[in-house]
Amino acid sequence: MREFTISAGGITLANQAVTLVFINPVAAPNVGIEIIRAWASQSANNTSAQQRVQLVTQVSAFPTLVSATPAKIKRHDAISLIVGGTAGAAGTCGINASAEGAGAKAIIVEDSFNVLNGWEWKPNMESEIIELPAGSLSGFGLHFPVAPATLTNWSFGVTFRER
Repeated sequence: MREFTISAGGITLANQAVTLVFINPVAAPNVGIEIIRAWASQSANNTSAQQRVQLVTQVSAFPTLVSATPAKIKRHDAISLIVGGTAGAAGTCGINASAEGAGAKAIIVEDSFNVLNGWEWKPNMESEIIELPAGSLSGFGLHFPVAPATLTNWSFGVTFRER
């Protein structure tokens, strides 16, 4: 299967709850996606602080994003069918939302972490992989439900498979 990463580093977040990465699968009958890794960390300072994080799906209306292009993990693969976009539309992805959109979020994973250590999610078993089929009415998001205490120098990303 083809694998891709959407990531960013040195990012300043908006002073709000924020979607860090949003991916919306392409229209049916094309391929769906499997989320196989997500992470977030900051390098702005050495002050201990707890941060909530969620893996979510969101239905329309989607976040307003900064366009980001998925990077190939396997150099011999073709480019992703998902392209950079700012509106969260089908077949697009983006980072660092400036507005969250009115669509309802369904929480898949709820967690918290100390920003000095960072956070990483990887499924332990095949049954824990998050799947979104082609033509899904929902997109996938890596989301902070509350603004972090430090807004600068965040790194984050999501690795996914197209299948």
